[in-house]
Formats: sequence, structure tokens, C-alpha cells
Amino acid sequence: MSAPQASSSIARGLDPAKVRSAFARYRVMAFVTGVWLLLLCAELILKYVFQAGGVDASGEPEPVIGRWVAFAHGWIYVIYLVTVFDLWSRMRWGFGRIVVMVAAGVVPVLSFVVERRASRWVSADLGTGA
Repeated sequence: MSAPQASSSIARGLDPAKVRSAFARYRVMAFVTGVWLLLLCAELILKYVFQAGGVDASGEPEPVIGRWVAFAHGWIYVIYLVTVFDLWSRMRWGFGRIVVMVAAGVVPVLSFVVERRASRWVSADLGTGA
């Protein structure tokens, strides 16, 4: 039988300073992405449920906030994906975690939940406790 591998961050080759920096960037982008996604959802609710923007010439509901919310969220999501990949690759996590983190940017409120969970993952992997 092989000896169990050490679970310390040094044994795994993690640089705690770089991990904390990557996590800080991820945390900011998770919050920003979540807020913009909620704005997008609010716009869609106002647009299609309450038809608050009126109707344009083609019969489609007019945007309440504007199409720029979806455009902005799309680019913010791209930056979020970069920070997710950066943190994931530095932490050397499994494929399942990146799937969850990527999905968190497109499911309303999930980015806030996954950010808290990622905080626990990072703390546990660095051995800093909860």
C-alpha cells in the first residue's frame, strides 16, 4: 500500500499568497456577476411579466432598463470565468468544482452561495480553518 499523501498546502505545491490573491479577485467578480445577473432578471421580470416598458412597433415588449444590462453582464461573466479558471487552476481542484463555479455565474443567487462555499474550500485546502 502507498503512504497517504499529505494534505497541507505546501505538500500540494500551493502558494498561499497567490491563492489568496486569486481568491480575492474571484470573490469580487462573484459578487459583481451576481448583482448584474439579478439586475438582468429584474429587467426581464419587468419586461415580460409586468410589461412595464410598453410595446414597440413589432409587438415585442420594450426593455425597461435597456439592452445594455445583458451586454454588460455578458462581458462581466467573461471576466468572472477568467477569475474562476485562475482560482481553480491554482488550487488544483477537480473538474466538478469548476463546473459548479461556472454555473454560478448564470443561475441567479448561486454566485453568492458558491462564493461562500469556495471560501470554505480555500480555507480547508490552505489549512487556515473556517
